[in-house]
Amino acid sequence: MKLNLQNAQLEMTAGNAKQFPVNGLPQVAFSGRSNVGKSSLVNTLLSRKKLARVSSVPGKTITVNFYRIDGKMYIVDLPGYGFAKRPPEDVAKWSALTDGYFTSEYSEGRLCAVVQLIDLKVGVTDDDAMMLEYMADAGIPYIIAATKCDKLNKTDMTRNLQALAEHPSVIEDTPIVPFSSLKGIGREELWNEIHKFI
Repeated sequence: MKLNLQNAQLEMTAGNAKQFPVNGLPQVAFSGRSNVGKSSLVNTLLSRKKLARVSSVPGKTITVNFYRIDGKMYIVDLPGYGFAKRPPEDVAKWSALTDGYFTSEYSEGRLCAVVQLIDLKVGVTDDDAMMLEYMADAGIPYIIAATKCDKLNKTDMTRNLQALAEHPSVIEDTPIVPFSSLKGIGREELWNEIHKFI
């Protein structure tokens, strides 16, 4: 599928499942903990600076954002998880909204894959492991974007990538793409992986 990435816009910011688009366009969702760089990654993928808003307060906004790309697909930005300082009611809202996305009729047959962001320097957190295991149990295919790879030297990056690939929560042969929004590393590779699913 050839995409004109210049033709991309935020179509919907949904606070509940009833607001999700109901057309048949394929969707690729982006998941990760708060402050892992999800908005920056979306902006880098689309060669834009401010299409996806980068929040200064992790976990502040609990919405599902649908970016329509060239009228042919959606990039779906899921709310970040793992924000320990958020009130219990916000955590419950996140759970309900995210579960609603994965389990509702709105994504059924439309969700092609999830890009799971994991901070390469930090590695797989407990929250990341729960998300990976959830997707495995639900049979949802995923790609791992190993973010902030520019913060590691070559030796540490190689070691951390190997540890990520061998983590018990990561399905064997899962595509893992080292990514840096700051330097644009991994942009083409990640698009290549996304195209395989859409």
